[in-house]
Amino acid sequence: MTLTGGPSWNPIIDLQQMWSFPFMVNAFRAGTIVAVLAGVMGAFMVLRRQTFAGHTLSLIGFPGAAGAVLIGVAASYGYFAFCLAGALVIAASPRAGPGGYSEESAVTGTVQSFALACGFLFVALYRGLLNGIDALLFGDFLGITTEQVALLGVVTAVSLIILGVIGRPLAFASIDPDVAGARNVPVRALSVVFLVLLGAATAEASQITGTLLVFALLVMPAATAQALTARPLRALALTVAIGLVVTWLGLSVAYYTPFPVGFFVTSFAFAGYVGAQALRHVRPRRWAGSAASDPGATEIAR
Repeated sequence: MTLTGGPSWNPIIDLQQMWSFPFMVNAFRAGTIVAVLAGVMGAFMVLRRQTFAGHTLSLIGFPGAAGAVLIGVAASYGYFAFCLAGALVIAASPRAGPGGYSEESAVTGTVQSFALACGFLFVALYRGLLNGIDALLFGDFLGITTEQVALLGVVTAVSLIILGVIGRPLAFASIDPDVAGARNVPVRALSVVFLVLLGAATAEASQITGTLLVFALLVMPAATAQALTARPLRALALTVAIGLVVTWLGLSVAYYTPFPVGFFVTSFAFAGYVGAQALRHVRPRRWAGSAASDPGATEIAR
């Protein structure tokens, strides 16, 4: 969208102009909330090697939102309902033991295919012109309401509190589930809780980036941070910071253009990842030295 001829290149004036519109204030609030939760969950998702599950949950948001529009309720409820339901289905598949990972992948792929088929069915059944189909797939920030921001804030606060409680055993179970199980860590229960939280984070991010680009906020900041540092806590903080920066930049640039915000968020995140990989290869010895000083970080960086 373009309400003005372009930026003044004075950041203070430009921010004042953008934030004079309530929808932009809501967009920045929602984007900040989403970036924080997606960054934290994305760091654990990459650590647990469950990016395929995250990708499937992001696609499940599409039929959820389309179905919600079909029955006449807000799309945000559809995002959460389908993403959480999909997380529970994936969590029900065995993950440990011989063939566990392949079975989870098979269930995940099956859920993904069926969800996409349902999404196209809901679009076909909708009696009217579904102008928001592009917004569902690629994101939009014009329709974010104060009520939606409040809902995102509540979901994020609850998710972060739960993650703060289970964070240490979850990290242990993610790095070495066999040893964690031997020490009576509830590996299976932690996996279920994590997938539910990941579903909530995916439903949140989908409302900013769209279902096809939500993966950008879940994976790229975490991958970029791990390319820059091998220390787990530092990588987690950097992941959140990168997510915030690319989200704010994406919203700001989209304000002055007719293109969807999801494209810019993804492009900035991708540029950051490419830059981090280039820096990593320029300074391989320094990075290797930091990884060697922290054995646990070596596992996380893989």
